[in-house]
Parts: sequence; structure tokens; C-alpha cells
Amino acid sequence: MPKEIKSQHAILSKLGMEKLNPMQLEAKVAIESMDNIILLSPTGTGKTLAFLLPLIKELDSNCNEIQSVIIVPSRELAIQIEQVFREMGTGFKVNAVYGGRSGSKDRLEIQHRPAVLVGTPGRVADHLRREAFKTANIKTLVLDEFDKSLEVGFENEMREILELLPRVNKKILTSATEGVAIPRFVEFTNPVTVDYLDEEISQLAVKMVIAPSKDKLDTLLELIAHLQNQNGIIFCNFKDSIERISEYLSEYNVSHGTFYGGMEQGERERTLIKFRNGTHQILLATDLAARGIDVPEINFIIHYHLPNKSEEFTHRNGRTARMNSNGTAYVLHREQENLPDFIGDLPVEQLTKKPLQERAEWSTLFISGGRKDKISKGDIAGLFFKQGNLSKGELGVIELKNDCAFVSVKTDTIKDLLPKVNNTRLKKKKVRITVA
Repeated sequence: MPKEIKSQHAILSKLGMEKLNPMQLEAKVAIESMDNIILLSPTGTGKTLAFLLPLIKELDSNCNEIQSVIIVPSRELAIQIEQVFREMGTGFKVNAVYGGRSGSKDRLEIQHRPAVLVGTPGRVADHLRREAFKTANIKTLVLDEFDKSLEVGFENEMREILELLPRVNKKILTSATEGVAIPRFVEFTNPVTVDYLDEEISQLAVKMVIAPSKDKLDTLLELIAHLQNQNGIIFCNFKDSIERISEYLSEYNVSHGTFYGGMEQGERERTLIKFRNGTHQILLATDLAARGIDVPEINFIIHYHLPNKSEEFTHRNGRTARMNSNGTAYVLHREQENLPDFIGDLPVEQLTKKPLQERAEWSTLFISGGRKDKISKGDIAGLFFKQGNLSKGELGVIELKNDCAFVSVKTDTIKDLLPKVNNTRLKKKKVRITVA
């Protein structure tokens, strides 16, 4: 069997996958054979793996400098790609750099050069200006969700990055949006386009929920109860609205997380961890969560406010009914409220009176040790099973970071569990284990 097929098979096994989807297969062939590629595919269809597999094939294990750079519009997407790359188990080093943490921490981490650098435009441009690493070996540049980077104001930084990477001979642009103009500074000649935007046959249903009064909070609570223990995102246009809704849901003991641009990076990361592991089934978010974040398959999204553009309506809806799964988008509409032109005639969902679930089934624990302490997920699971006496069904998702870890456990086990596992040793490190 050829080496690259065995390698790909091993990577897919590590990711828990059997085979690539048609988009990933076509993208892989195009990226391996051409220099300028545009990859268009809906959110959640696996674009990250589609460009990482051929990118890894080009890496030289004898080179001790950065060889590929991936530019992304958000911190969350940088962290997500770094995590996927690590889970692939290729043996190559990867680092993510982004705003919201100290540049000195970045420079310390990349002293031992990664083969692949992932980062936001501002932070990558800053490192290039400072000549923090050599650029002679950087031959591949990925502009992931490039239209979003342009939309949020990174055009100058992206132009500067291209000017400071003179040896790049392969450029890959990805997007989940159709018809986006490619900036002239990218210098794209004869690009090959892999377009799967019309290929996805999702089972998305879009419905209207009528709020009888100007304040939609009571109707939102009824809708959450109606949906009964499903995972979903509630989209709002303003931070103040998120805070107001969060206070209201807290009054009714509805477990939820919040996600918006003004939050500290650490808070945003913990919110997504708790949403992924089931501690929070509901996420209150701005359009920051419409693209480029790693969240589990969700059952619904609610438009508490409608976005201003039809494209953002599409991106929000794309968080559910992904990869041919079912999902529902609800438009929460006040009777006297004007609807934008991109909202057509929608069927009205009649809400049924159901009780609220007031207690989260899962809770998240924080562990004060991580990858740099040589701790593995298996070590953590072993501690919780053997010393904590948990059964398999009581231990949930384990997320391992460089200097810490997060574990979900059944909420009703915590009282007995913590005294057994807190202040114990994992490998050679004594760790604190607390409720996150």
C-alpha cells in the first residue's frame, strides 16, 4: 500500500472517520495538483480537513522552520484548527497565535518552530514585522474564511502578510459564501474552484414563532421549554440583549452560556467547552458564532433578532442541519415587527406547554495540568474511573489543553467525586480539580 494512503488512513482513524466526503476528496486532488485553489463549501462540511491533508503531505520532516501559514478571521477558528491538526497525530508541530493573549507567550511557544502556524491576520502580521521567524521555507498559505477576515477589517494586514511571504507558491482560499470578490493583492492567477455550496442537501426547516407582546422574553422561554432538552444557539444582534436574556434565563435556572466579542478570550473558550460537552445546551451569541467556531451538532437555532443581511441569516442557519442532518431555525417574531425582504412566508410553530429543565445533567471540572505535564486523556479517564469510582456513563468529554484540562461529569456525581480526585497526582504533577 502506498505510504500516503496508509498515512491518510491512520489520520482518519485517529479522527474517528472512515472516509473523506466528496468535497474533501475533490479538494485534496485540486490542492495537490494546482497552485491557486478556491474552496467553497457550507459551514460544517469539513473544509479544515480538506486543506490540512494535502498541506501535511507537502511538509518536510527535515525542515526546522515554519513551512505553512493558515490565516483565519477569529481566535476560535485558530484554536479549532490547531486542535484538529494535533488530533491528526502527524508528528508535525503546530501553533496558534492570536490577539487576546501576550505576544511574548507566542514568541516563547514558536521558539521551537512549528511546521504549521495558524493565526489571526493582526497577530501573524505583527510577528512577521518583528521578524520573529524566517519566511524562506513558507511555501503554502491558506486564507481560511477569507471573506470574513475582509469583512471584519483585516484587509491591510492580509495584504501585508502576502507582501512579507515572498516564497509562497501555493495559495488556498476557503469560504462558505458564494460570489465573494477576491482582492487583487492576493495575485490569484488561473485559480481552480472547488464549489460545493449547492451540493449540500440539508434537512433544514425554517419556522416562525409569534410573540404576542413587544417583549419577546416570555415567548423565548416557552420556546425553550417546547424544544425539551435539545442543543441550540440563540442569536442576538447586541451584547446588551445577550446580557438581558442571560439574566432572565438565570432567574428561571435555565443553564446556558454566552458568547460575544467583548468577552475575555478565556471566558469565550470556557463557554465553547461547556457547550461542546453538554454542560450548557443553550448558547446565547452574536454573529461571532455564525461561522468559524467548533461546536457540536445542534438541533436548532433561534433568531431572537434577525440579522441585517441575508448572508448572515444563511450562516446562522448553517450551524444546524449540517452534513445532511435535521435541524430547525426559528424566527422569533413580534406581531407588529417588520420583516426584512429575505424572509419569505414561513410556517408558524404552535408552542405546546411543557415544563422547563432547570438542572443541567452535566457539569464541567477544571484540572490544573495539561499536555505540557505529559498528561493524556487516558490518564485523566483512569483517575476518574479508578480513584473517583465513576462508571463509564458518568464521564463525558475530556478536552486537553497545553497547561490544563476540562472534563464533563454527571452533575449528581460531583459531591462524592471531588474529595476523591482533588489534590491527587496525574503523572508527576499534583493537580487541583475544581468545578469550572
